[in-house]
Amino acid sequence: MDALQECRGPDEASVVTNIIRQFRSFDRPVQLLLLNQFSINVGFYMLMPYLAVYLSGELALTGLAIGLVLGVRNFAQQGMFLIGGTLADRLGYKPLIVAGCALRTAGFGLLGFVDTLPALIIASAATGFAGALFNPAVRAYVANDAGPRRVEAFALFNVFYQTGILVGPLIGLVLTGVDFSLTCAVAAVVFAVLTVLQIRSLPARKATTRSDSSVLQDWRSVFGNRRFVLFAAAMVGSYVLSFQIYLALPLEARRVAGDGVSGTVLVAALFAVSGVLAIVGQLRVTGWFRRKFGTDRSLVIGMLLLAVAFLPLALPTPSSGPLLFVPVLLSATLIAFGTMVVFPFEMDTIVALSGDRLVATHYGLYNTVVGVGILAGNLFTGTALDMARSAGVPALPWLALTALGLFCAWSLRALNRVPAAVEPVGALTRRKQ
Repeated sequence: MDALQECRGPDEASVVTNIIRQFRSFDRPVQLLLLNQFSINVGFYMLMPYLAVYLSGELALTGLAIGLVLGVRNFAQQGMFLIGGTLADRLGYKPLIVAGCALRTAGFGLLGFVDTLPALIIASAATGFAGALFNPAVRAYVANDAGPRRVEAFALFNVFYQTGILVGPLIGLVLTGVDFSLTCAVAAVVFAVLTVLQIRSLPARKATTRSDSSVLQDWRSVFGNRRFVLFAAAMVGSYVLSFQIYLALPLEARRVAGDGVSGTVLVAALFAVSGVLAIVGQLRVTGWFRRKFGTDRSLVIGMLLLAVAFLPLALPTPSSGPLLFVPVLLSATLIAFGTMVVFPFEMDTIVALSGDRLVATHYGLYNTVVGVGILAGNLFTGTALDMARSAGVPALPWLALTALGLFCAWSLRALNRVPAAVEPVGALTRRKQ
């Protein structure tokens, strides 16, 4: 019986027992990669949420300089995913995972002990490029070793991923209270340990189908995978919408609760909702949706959940009282649930659409596409929120985000109705199961 089908309710086993059972059902390499992803997120999120405050406070950098440092990090990661994926397919997954962790060790170590803008930019670029090296390789490795259990593996992957996001900032808050350099040093140690652990314990894996063509020919092949490119474009909306948990929702929380303790608590609650829901419910949600709807319909339903997540914020709310906080918390809950539904099937579909060829390169291009989408979406959302409130139509940006989600859901559904010349999004996945 499918291991996910065992995770049906609290009467059968506790959440922790379900997670442990799923974890132990995979081979050692997948187990190690899950633990690695948890540790990667702990190391990353113990430092990055506090970097801007450190740069503006202790180092007294200008807003332009801070934006440059953070922007370089984002570009070095999002803009270089295709490079990282290509190298992983050619050199093997393990060398890129090891190289990425080693580079992030150096980058985080440097961040805490330099104070000039050029050195900070170099350190920031190193931490970003490190992510571009190991992210596609990790996903391709998990997909390769999990085989027909990819959906289950990526569901569990998200549990470990979200747990790291929850734990990291709490550790960083304590360490940064002592000294930000200490936070950087501890984060660097985390990645140094990961580097050594993977060198010693992670088996080598190469792409299942090796390419004898040139890099440019491989890229033409991936860009020419029309169905994959259309899928990536349609899925941009899911990332734009889910990323609002870091942008639009905290801004709205601060607006309704203020900049004091209430605002801080409400913002923290938004992140807690997202992480706790994933940890508690991811395996059951994925198992239920897989049995009930399958890959194609689950992706569409997940996108619809992300779309309607912003409707509570578009409705009139009381000017005071406890109900004031309900819309933003309900929105965060729906975003978390929609993301839980989408993620495992999305990761599985990328592999299916690649035809098990150049898998890491497909992941790399996919991450680059959605990274550009997130940047454009954030620029629009941040500007629209300010302009709409000034113009007296505060609901407009939320309705626009809902419309984006509905359009992307329609696009996914339309992809599955394309006639025989191009296979439906989930067809390859179903054929492998």
